[in-house]
Amino acid sequence: MFERFRREAKLTHGELWLRYFELGGMSTALELEAVLYGALWPTGHDHDVIAHALNERFVELGGNHPVPYSEGMADAPEAP
Repeated sequence: MFERFRREAKLTHGELWLRYFELGGMSTALELEAVLYGALWPTGHDHDVIAHALNERFVELGGNHPVPYSEGMADAPEAP
């Protein structure tokens, strides 16, 4: 899901990581990329920081907040 939104927001992996880090995300760029591709499952906090970084970008582009925060993900699978 996150990777699709990243592409729609026209952000590189590095640009998204920098936005994520500026908002308090503590994962490395490689860990964030693994989350984007589904190889790692984010914590609720990381999910919300990534969503916030992407949603801020969509607002910059004149859009809305299409990326759901963790509280809106009631049907999300449990982390392995």
